Amino acid sequence: MTVRAVHRMASDLKRLGGVVAVGAVLAAASCSPGGGGGHAAAAPDASATAGSTRAPSSSPSASAPEALAGRVIVVDAGHNDGNFDHTKQIDRLVNAGGFRKACDTTGTETDAGYHEAAFTFDVTKRLTALLRADGAKVVLTRTDDHSVGPCVDERAAIGNKARADAAVSIHADGGPTDGHGFHVMYPPSMAGGKKVATASRRLAATIRDGYRSGTGLPTANYIGTDGLNRRTDMAGLNLSTVPKVLLECGNMRNGGDAGKLASARFRQRIAVALDASIRRYLS
Repeated sequence: MTVRAVHRMASDLKRLGGVVAVGAVLAAASCSPGGGGGHAAAAPDASATAGSTRAPSSSPSASAPEALAGRVIVVDAGHNDGNFDHTKQIDRLVNAGGFRKACDTTGTETDAGYHEAAFTFDVTKRLTALLRADGAKVVLTRTDDHSVGPCVDERAAIGNKARADAAVSIHADGGPTDGHGFHVMYPPSMAGGKKVATASRRLAATIRDGYRSGTGLPTANYIGTDGLNRRTDMAGLNLSTVPKVLLECGNMRNGGDAGKLASARFRQRIAVALDASIRRYLS
């Protein structure tokens, strides 16, 4: 991913007449080097505000309200707005699973100034609402979009401590401008051993299939193979003892992808697709 500044975004969203409340634990994640740039406005159009969004009437959760009863899901919103103002703090090196890398990064942004941290936090709130409606216990790695971090090793530790049935890290890529589509990262080996790594590979494939059919966005044409990206350098995946993947929801540096990611309606489609994928994986 490329490096740019992140922006504050913390508006409540409505789903089926209910207000989403986000609460849980702290932690950290990153998938690209951090970089400069100032704070900018969130999604540029009025339709991109979380509060104006209507949940699709075909929401999978509506038909299976207790489908995930007793399950623990960790949702990890990548980056954080405060990272930009605390580069020294997020640049410090932490354990990444046999090597060291930066605590976190600032993330990327669209040409219109919609930042990855705002995007990931919004999608996380939407997904949290759906998962909780399914009866799941949802644990978050960050509960606001103005703090710092947490670090990538801490983000893994949160899922481990929660003994999550599945953990998903939400990101948006900063790839080449002519590249478009999404991809799902999974590790070949993890702290949890071969069984957890195998489960993570299955989770990645399930999310790949569900995201592609649920959003209509194609798999990335510039990285990975058929939407799957095997990675050994992602601390949040390497250090996990529970099944975990990292989803790059689209390429913010591509005009077509950026327009979709900045749309509140499309972000709701992402959440619905992820909810359905997680339920399918755990069924």
